Amino acid sequence: MKIILMERIEKLGQMGDIVTVRDGYARNFLLPKGKALRASKNNIVQFEQQKSQYEAQNLEQRGEAEGLAQRMDGVSVVLIRQASDSGQLYGSVNTRDIAVAVTEAGFTIDRHQVILARPIKALGVQEVGLQLHPEVSVVARVNVARSEDEAAAQAAGRRIGGFDDEDEFDTQQAAEEYFENPEDFAADDEDAGEEGAEQLPEEEKPAP
Repeated sequence: MKIILMERIEKLGQMGDIVTVRDGYARNFLLPKGKALRASKNNIVQFEQQKSQYEAQNLEQRGEAEGLAQRMDGVSVVLIRQASDSGQLYGSVNTRDIAVAVTEAGFTIDRHQVILARPIKALGVQEVGLQLHPEVSVVARVNVARSEDEAAAQAAGRRIGGFDDEDEFDTQQAAEEYFENPEDFAADDEDAGEEGAEQLPEEEKPAP
């Protein structure tokens, strides 16, 4: 399906670019999230007519995100979980868990803004990217421990038993893996809605 990007999307393009993506990715993620429009003749004309307005809105949103990023600089959250003596969690920490912890720390985000290539399954401190805007991101330190005392020890640099070297990965690598197959990400999005549902704002729908 050909679409018009309404914002910058990693590995797809910039706002206003017309690109081709898989139908499922468009219908289940890009269109209902307002990140793109179908590249119909009417929508292309409409976008060009309102391009300056869209760009102004994007600049305003980016400015707000940059201000938030400054306030979030150095943000750290602690998640208390049960784990074995070797440091393996009984369960895992996912994007929703991190979003809730960051929100409780005073910065409202949702799980779709958390850049996590795979769930965290071991104790330790890990840097995780938070996408505040398509062009603005910040790094949060996620401290997974069995108790507050253990979290304090880990924050001070003590290794409790968490990540093996081969399991550690930095934020850049996580971001690359996260965006490597955006169609897969959309397919796993439990909040994306039923396939084919397009919840576009009325003013952005093609004319009949």
